[in-house]
Amino acid sequence: MSSSISKLLPLVAAAGLALSGASFATAQTAPLSAQESDPRVMGWMQGFPPPPDKLITQPDSNYFSFPKLRWSVCHLREFLPTEEISRGLGAPSPLDYPTPAAFAELRQQIDALTFTPMNSDTPMTWEDSLYANYTDGMLILHEGEVVYERYFGCLEEEGKHAIMSMTKSITGLLGEILVAEGTLDDSLLVRDVIPEIGDSAFASATVREVMDMTTGVQYSENYSDPNADIWVYSRAASPLPKPEGYDGPDGYWEYLQQVKPEGNHGDAFHYKTINSDMLGWMISRVTGKAVTDLASERLWRPMGAEQDAYQTVDGKGVPFAGGGVTAGLRDLGRLGMLMLNEGKAGDTPVFPAEVVRKIAAGGDPAKFSGFATIPNGSYTSQWWVFHNDHGAYAARGVHGQTIYVDPTARMVLARLASYPRAQNGFIDPTSLPAYQAVAEFLMSRD
Repeated sequence: MSSSISKLLPLVAAAGLALSGASFATAQTAPLSAQESDPRVMGWMQGFPPPPDKLITQPDSNYFSFPKLRWSVCHLREFLPTEEISRGLGAPSPLDYPTPAAFAELRQQIDALTFTPMNSDTPMTWEDSLYANYTDGMLILHEGEVVYERYFGCLEEEGKHAIMSMTKSITGLLGEILVAEGTLDDSLLVRDVIPEIGDSAFASATVREVMDMTTGVQYSENYSDPNADIWVYSRAASPLPKPEGYDGPDGYWEYLQQVKPEGNHGDAFHYKTINSDMLGWMISRVTGKAVTDLASERLWRPMGAEQDAYQTVDGKGVPFAGGGVTAGLRDLGRLGMLMLNEGKAGDTPVFPAEVVRKIAAGGDPAKFSGFATIPNGSYTSQWWVFHNDHGAYAARGVHGQTIYVDPTARMVLARLASYPRAQNGFIDPTSLPAYQAVAEFLMSRD
C-alpha cells in the first residue's frame, strides 16, 4: 500500500465509511484481548507529556489502527475539525432507573444470561460477549426504564464516542421526517433538488433510491486497490491541505458531481456511503440548514439530550452525513426511545409516527443480499431491518456501533465499541443472539 494511501486510512476509518471491505485495523492472527487493549492498560496519551511511544497524533500516526483506535474513538475532535450538534440550553430529559438494589440485581441477572452464538455449539454469557466484542459502552432500556448500563475502555458516563455509520441513520431519519412533512418529495429526481449535480450518475436517481441505497452509482471500497473510488473520495473530503499539484474534487459535494453510473437505479441495494452524503446535501438544500443544525433542532433538543454531539466536516465545512457523528451513550438511548415510541419524547410528539412505521416496515428484501448474518434483512431510509420475530431494526456502524430497537420486547439497546476489525459481520454472530436473549429475558419479567 502506498504511503499516501496509508496516511488516508485514519481519515477514512474515523469517518466510518465502510461496512464491508478491508478492515482498518491492523491484521493480526491473535489481537490483544479487550482487557489487554484497554487504553488505560496500554497507557495511551498518559502523562504530561506522554512518553513518545504512547503518543497518538495526526496526521502521521495511524490513529485508527488497533489497538490505538480503542483510545481514538473517544477523541476524534482532537484529530479532525468538527461542527456541534447542540442540545440547547434546557434541562435534559431525565432517564428512569430502578432502585439501586434492583439495578444491581438486574445487572447480575443480565450478565449471567447465556446464549449460543451463530455457527457455534458453545454457549456464552452476556458479560463474556461484551468483552468478546470490545464493548466500550452498553445501555439497555426496557419499557422506558434503564435496566443496564456499563462503561469500558476509553468511555465513561460523561464521555462521547464515535458512532461511525450510525450517522447515516440520523441522516436517513431526518430525510424521512422531511418526506412525511412534505418538505422533501422522495419521488423527485436528484437533479430536481440539486440542479448543479449536472451529469453525475446521481442526477437521474430518485430521492427515495438515494435514501434506500438502491442507486446505480460507481463507488468501489476495495481498500487494496490504490485507484479505488474510496481513495479519491477520501482525498476530496480530507480537511488537511491538499498536496501541491492536486487537481481532483475538493470536498464531499464536488466529488458527488463527478460520480459515474454503474448498473441501474432501483435494481438492488448497494451499501455505498456516498448515498448518505447525497441525501445530506438534499436535506440541506430543502431546509436551508446544515445537517448538524437540523439534527439539533429536530432531534437533540426536543428529545432532551444531556450532551452536545459533534460531527466531522470536510475542508469546506460540510458535515460528513455518512459517518461523522460522535455522541454520548445515553443520548443514543434517547434517540432509540424516540424510534420505539414512534416519534414521541414522553408524551410530546417530536415527528410524525408514520416516519417510524415506514422505517420499521423495511425495504424490499428481494433487493437485499450480501450480508450473511442478516439473511432476511432489508434496508430503508439508512436503517437496517432484520425482519425477525420481534420486528427489530437498527442503526449500525463499523467496529460495533449500534442502536437496536426491538418493538416486541419494548427494548432499546445502544452499544459503542472498538472491535479490532471494522465489519459488523465479525461481531453479529455473537451480538445478535445476545440481543435476542436479553430481549426474551426482559419480556419474561413482564
